[in-house]
Amino acid sequence: MPSATITSEGRVTIPASVRSTLGVSVGDRIDFVMNDDTGHYEVIPATCSVRSLKGILKKPAKAVSIEDMNAAIAESGALAR
Repeated sequence: MPSATITSEGRVTIPASVRSTLGVSVGDRIDFVMNDDTGHYEVIPATCSVRSLKGILKKPAKAVSIEDMNAAIAESGALAR
């Protein structure tokens, strides 16, 4: 079983085998979640792929053209002055 030591600053190096299993690497975030059934914390990757966000927003009822977008940007810029 992989293990780690906590430094005096409270830091822990997560063993490579655990990072690999979790699918995390440098710069990724992790969450510590209390499992009420076991009373133990679980380490959960807090990052997700952009692809996993597909479908969370509904498609607009009406397609918007580039011209409409440009007009909205110009109008918004004019109002900001």
